[in-house]
Amino acid sequence: MKVDRHVKIAELIGKYDIETQEELADRLNAEGFQVTQATVSRDIRDMKLMKVPTQEGRQKYSMMHVTTMELTEKYMRVLKDGYLSMDIAQNLIVVKTVSGMAMAVAAAIDEMKWKEVVGCIAGDNTIMIVTRDMDNALELMEKIRRVVEKN
Repeated sequence: MKVDRHVKIAELIGKYDIETQEELADRLNAEGFQVTQATVSRDIRDMKLMKVPTQEGRQKYSMMHVTTMELTEKYMRVLKDGYLSMDIAQNLIVVKTVSGMAMAVAAAIDEMKWKEVVGCIAGDNTIMIVTRDMDNALELMEKIRRVVEKN
């Protein structure tokens, strides 16, 4: 959910001159994300958004590291393109990929910097992802599922 929300925030601030956290929260809620001002505040901090002047002399939120978001989108594409299936064994997730794609997908997962991931080991078409516990594994599986099912 957080990854999807961050992608939507990047899209919204690129499309509109959003000046306040409340305005961003309103736009996110209109897009189907149930957020509070506190959630938006954390997202702004996590995404390292900054305010920049507009041509009208007002201020708007902007991405400080556009390349970071572009890379995140590329990593999501690699994950989606290489993914075939996944299974869980307690705190371990095994991801099956297209032949020859496991290392690229594992690198993408590592670069996503998901808090649930302790580390990945990749072969030719299989990745083993280590998480701290089964709850983290289930959360990570849901994140992966959302990325690969996204149109």
